[in-house]
Amino acid sequence: MEKTNMPKQDDSAFWTIFAYLVSGLAFWGGMGAVADHFLHQHFLIFIGLAVGLAAGLSLIWLRFIRQ
Repeated sequence: MEKTNMPKQDDSAFWTIFAYLVSGLAFWGGMGAVADHFLHQHFLIFIGLAVGLAAGLSLIWLRFIRQ
């Protein structure tokens, strides 16, 4: 019997989606944390995380859903 494995394309799509979400949150959350530190505001990290989530989701939409 032949094993049925998950196609390689689906596996790479999962990791690409995961990377877009994590990198968006990490980059823009980090930018918000830096702005928090230097501007002495305590809400900018949350704005940075929201922007990172929106950026990651928009990249996912552009690459996978819009096709």
